[in-house]
Amino acid sequence: MVLDFSTLYDFPGNIERIYDQLFNPLEISQRKVSYPPLNITEDNDNIYVRAELPGVEINDMDLTVAQGSLIIKGERKPEQGRYFRQERPTGSFQRVVNLNVKIDNNKVSAKMKDGILSVTLPKSEETKTQKINIETA
Repeated sequence: MVLDFSTLYDFPGNIERIYDQLFNPLEISQRKVSYPPLNITEDNDNIYVRAELPGVEINDMDLTVAQGSLIIKGERKPEQGRYFRQERPTGSFQRVVNLNVKIDNNKVSAKMKDGILSVTLPKSEETKTQKINIETA
């Protein structure tokens, strides 16, 4: 008969982790991973935000551009039935993306396809990079 004591080697560390998970008040109300997950890219003319939102209806979402930020709000409604495991979050969510550049609010567009929300945020003319010609003296 072989006795395995390897789980006891880090016993104090395991107790600390359990204590942190049970008694940390911030962990109770906050998700460990931001939702929805985002990819943010840019080129000279636009900033592109793509958010993964499978199962969220367009009518259950609200997009706002205000004071240099894109705000994505919404709600994923829970599926009916008895869960054996639930890894995809349900309920209300909000994600704020600070843009740090001026955006032309009148030209912002968004589309939803296959659970991916794609938002195109055109940069204002004053923030676009411009090439300057150098003259010889």
